Amino acid sequence: MPKIIGEATPEQLAEWKKKHGIGKRFESDGHVCYLRYPTRTEVSFVNTITDGIKSNAKLLDTIWLGGSEEFKTNDRFFFAIAAELKKMITTKEVQVEDF
Repeated sequence: MPKIIGEATPEQLAEWKKKHGIGKRFESDGHVCYLRYPTRTEVSFVNTITDGIKSNAKLLDTIWLGGSEEFKTNDRFFFAIAAELKKMITTKEVQVEDF
């Protein structure tokens, strides 16, 4: 079985989970990266950047835990992960009802 580039050890995953809570693992074409959920302050700052690509790059750098640098440097990987970043901001669903 081929090695997945950027794969974290179980110990590293446990450390990240202890420090940051639940995060997300993203895999594509034999590469993997790990992201934590951003804070409100981080999202607010990133939203001040008007260029969408630069905004996504800054958010990716901010919430990056580890993995293959291809997600940061290779356009194909970057655009794939950028499409998922918005989902990292919306982490919970709420029930809405009139009262």
